[in-house]
Amino acid sequence: MTELAVSKSRGNGIPIYCLEPGQLARHKVLNQTCKTWAKANQFNGQAEKILMVPDGKGQLSSVLFGIGEGDEPLITGALASRLPKGNYKFADNPMNPELSTLGWMLGSYRFANYKKNSSGIAELILPGSIDKASLLRQAEATFLARDLINIPANDLGPTQIEQAIRKMARAFKAKVAVVKGDDLIKKNFPMIHAVGRASVDAPRLIDLKWGNAKHPKVTLVGKGVSFDTGGLNIKPGSSMALMKKDMGGAANTIALAQMIMAANLPVRLRLLVPTVENSIAGNAFRPSDILPSRKGISVEIGNTDAEGRLILGDALTLGDEEKPEMMIDMATLTGAARVALGPDLPPFYTDDDALSDEISKHAEACHDPLWRMPLWPPYQKMLRSKVADVNHISTGGFAGSITAALFLSRFVEKAQSWVHLDIFGWVPAAKPWAPVGGEAQGIRALYSVLEKRYSTD
Repeated sequence: MTELAVSKSRGNGIPIYCLEPGQLARHKVLNQTCKTWAKANQFNGQAEKILMVPDGKGQLSSVLFGIGEGDEPLITGALASRLPKGNYKFADNPMNPELSTLGWMLGSYRFANYKKNSSGIAELILPGSIDKASLLRQAEATFLARDLINIPANDLGPTQIEQAIRKMARAFKAKVAVVKGDDLIKKNFPMIHAVGRASVDAPRLIDLKWGNAKHPKVTLVGKGVSFDTGGLNIKPGSSMALMKKDMGGAANTIALAQMIMAANLPVRLRLLVPTVENSIAGNAFRPSDILPSRKGISVEIGNTDAEGRLILGDALTLGDEEKPEMMIDMATLTGAARVALGPDLPPFYTDDDALSDEISKHAEACHDPLWRMPLWPPYQKMLRSKVADVNHISTGGFAGSITAALFLSRFVEKAQSWVHLDIFGWVPAAKPWAPVGGEAQGIRALYSVLEKRYSTD
């Protein structure tokens, strides 16, 4: 995992001044020489623009950083990736000290598993006013999710996803049980088995439990498709290129679980990860197959490239059986969600209005955007089947993300609250706080909701 660009020093660091357009001229700390240097270099607080200010000996004395209109505190991530090696500190109070510091941390991420980066990094002396432990948990969880998504499928299949969860479990003294291969049939997880049986890496359901059994039950369910060929409805090459990220839901729930355990929240946590590789072989499941499910619902297969909701169905049923107070599932589920809201704004679905309001509030405060979409009951008719209880995809191609969520809702009955997130799990264009590649989406907002509900502080 990438080391956080945080300095252990408590001494002096090179000061960084975060400036909006027009703020430089009236700044009371910066001297006229610095202002003249800025004018000569056409610096006026433009977003992401960095100006290094030398002293009389040509050494770096301070940094001017443009924050534009000041509406994106995570913009400080650009500093971590572009400043030369050294110790730095925020000289003035940036827009939001906590989020600005987090932006720096997130911007320091590098995926270096295969291509080492030997260059030194800029390190930030943390402001004394922030909750350092909380920010470290958020950054470390984000890096974990990014790493898991970025690792290619030849090095991260169902076996390695299981290993990653077991490693985390050992660190926090959690218990892990796994149902694997043909045992999925014996223990009534038929849809997980059907989707993953064509792969040489056996499908499995990973079940982690942590915390006091008397505490409120919080269950996380993450889609763990380590690679998605589309199955017999094979994807074209252009669509298959990023399918190592189809376990992004699993990566994000693993990271969220790590945050919960690291903070020692007083909950009884359960993490369920159905993980498979959707491969092609003689025993692959087929369009028009009718699958049984753990719930007892018969499911007609409309398209083998809509496999994620099938494995989630069995896992959600298991989680629902113990009536959790809250159940959250995360999945890179539909292209329709990206068409509707783009790559940066994942939709979430819940019929709990109070929970929805909490999520929206915390998502805005955390700058971890999420947007509620409707579980629109009339669209259930799009999932009708003439030969089974339900078809797992809609007819006509309309409302693909909504109908996927409605399909999942059929497997949730006893949980007091349930929310489904249809995430992208990927950054297609670099941001100051996130390079191109795997991404954590929604977990900081969700953790903030859980912390507010269950923290004893």
